[in-house]
Amino acid sequence: MYSKDDIINSIINIGVKRTDTLLVHSSMKSVGIVENGADTVLDAFMEYMKDGLLIFPTHTWAQMNDEYNIFNPETEPSCVGILSNIFRKRPNVIRSLHPTHSVAAYGSYAIEYASGEEKWDTPCPRDGCWGKLYDRRAKILFLGCSLRCNTLLHGVEEWNSIPIRLASTCQQLKIVTPEGQIINRPLHRHYNPLCDVSEHYGKMLEPFMCLGIAKKGYIGDAGSILCDAVGMADLTTLFLKRNPDLFIDNNPVPTEWYIKKY
Repeated sequence: MYSKDDIINSIINIGVKRTDTLLVHSSMKSVGIVENGADTVLDAFMEYMKDGLLIFPTHTWAQMNDEYNIFNPETEPSCVGILSNIFRKRPNVIRSLHPTHSVAAYGSYAIEYASGEEKWDTPCPRDGCWGKLYDRRAKILFLGCSLRCNTLLHGVEEWNSIPIRLASTCQQLKIVTPEGQIINRPLHRHYNPLCDVSEHYGKMLEPFMCLGIAKKGYIGDAGSILCDAVGMADLTTLFLKRNPDLFIDNNPVPTEWYIKKY
């Protein structure tokens, strides 16, 4: 059974600093048996990161649709795991107002980081929370999950205007503000008629590891990957310039794209 101190030591060993900006994609069941369960895992992250900025995705893309179209950040559950759902309810955690791709943040810059998401009409705009990860030189931890969960790469495709990634028409969604007002937020949802491109994001692990952009370790029993957001975004951008359809299939990235031969 893992204790809070065990989890903190795992966070340190994988390479997270106390003052980092850290976003965590998570699978709690992969962590194994922890004293007091998910709450202890969050206690460990929040205690260790109290001088940094800790972020969990609190996405709602799975349930928002044409009929169920009002996003209330105070009450709407996240569709991306138990840790995100507990975290969003913690004291001093700020949840952004994006109707499908919200995040929840904890730390001295949480309000600034999470603000403004109601303004955007795409899932991962460059000036929104996912772009701010790049600006803050964040780290992204895949806690017991794979790079198929890598929402940042959705953002990179969006920022590079890769064709057939967003619906041409808007879904008419609404957002409940903290003041109780309802605002309209037409949104171009993720869309690709050929495949779910995120299923192929895992092909980036080998080049990320090879170039030192990603590092593997364990949090409890969970095999985990810690990545540099800037490195991931920049390398993926270079690859997309070579092949905008990089993620249409699961063919490996050509090694000559990232391994120099002397």
